Amino acid sequence: MNSTQTAVDAIHKTVLVKCDPEQAFRVFTREIGSWWPLQRYSIGEDKVTEVVFEEQAGGRILERHSDGGEGEWGRVLEWEPPRRFVMSWYPGNEPADATELEVRFAPEGEGTRVDLDHRGWERFAEQAAERRSGYDSGWNEVLGYYERALNG
Repeated sequence: MNSTQTAVDAIHKTVLVKCDPEQAFRVFTREIGSWWPLQRYSIGEDKVTEVVFEEQAGGRILERHSDGGEGEWGRVLEWEPPRRFVMSWYPGNEPADATELEVRFAPEGEGTRVDLDHRGWERFAEQAAERRSGYDSGWNEVLGYYERALNG
């Protein structure tokens, strides 16, 4: 951390879904375009036709657009289905501006506990708290869509 960076807490979110970890992982990754609120949280908005996880370390997470364009959300850093994945996160920005997202899937009761950690806010120095705050509320909304897709 350089002198202009200060520690900023990671965002941590948890949801419980009524399915096994394999299904929870698959819906979060391979089927992300079926539940993600693309009109509100995407690069291409109404032009998005699909969202793709390239399912391996180094793979891209991207949206494809009806006009043939693409928007990159990040890169897979670690790929451990159905337990967890870690990715860089920079939707519509440069990879140098990435934060890091880790999502873990663990059996809990008759369902799965999904833990999301979004970290790396320090890189934004004076803007870190503001950026983190926007994502903190945004993840609540996004994960609500995911939870409803699996729990009805």
